[in-house]
Amino acid sequence: MANTFKSYMVRQVGTSESLVVTVAGSTQTVAVGINLANLLGTQITASVYIERGGSNVDYHIVKDAPIPAQSALSVLDGKVILMAADKLYVKSSASTSLDAILSVLEIT
Repeated sequence: MANTFKSYMVRQVGTSESLVVTVAGSTQTVAVGINLANLLGTQITASVYIERGGSNVDYHIVKDAPIPAQSALSVLDGKVILMAADKLYVKSSASTSLDAILSVLEIT
């Protein structure tokens, strides 16, 4: 088994969900960090959630978390295991207001 550290990033996330990563088949992914940055001069709220393997069911890591103006939020307080075909999304309360960085360890 190969272990590889990777990061996935999305810019200027708005009010529509934005896909950060889809876990590849026969891969396990350990999310070790999720950082969200508010790009605006006003407070926003942000959500991060996982869709489990194409189930169309969302499991929130954080929902509508407030992020002060031009500030950041580290979402994870531990690790989250993502399985093959899981998708991780982010969403903001305002247009083009959020950058997100996901740091992972991929096990193939």
